[in-house]
Amino acid sequence: MARKYSRKHGKSGSKKPLKKALPVWLRHKPKEVELLIAKLAKEDKNSSEIGIVLRDTYGIPDVRTLCKKKISNILEEKNLAQEIPDDLLALIRRSVAVRRHMETNHKDETAKRGLTLTESKIKALIIHYKATGKLSSEWKFDPERAGFYTK
Repeated sequence: MARKYSRKHGKSGSKKPLKKALPVWLRHKPKEVELLIAKLAKEDKNSSEIGIVLRDTYGIPDVRTLCKKKISNILEEKNLAQEIPDDLLALIRRSVAVRRHMETNHKDETAKRGLTLTESKIKALIIHYKATGKLSSEWKFDPERAGFYTK
């Protein structure tokens, strides 16, 4: 499938292993991993950062095969999930950064195009998350207030 705005068909990127079995060398139990996820979430890490820490520090290759649940589902069960999904929050942070750049560089046409593309991705994600119920129907993206969502 092609990219949304560039008409390219990239093939690079990491691939999950075909074998869905747990590795023999894995020492952690599913309850331990859930407790680790809760601890890392309380340290203000989002689900993608938690996955990276579990992989690099604790040697847990895939939470989904171990616990039979995604990290975001575990966070929702423990009431530690953020009100805005991670991918939407990352796009909002990017648009804030580009807007800040545009304040000092008014003639940067490439940045203007990047801002347009980013904000159209934000609008598409908002429509999707409102339809699936992850965002409330009254939630609106306001570029002027978007700086409050950054850390």
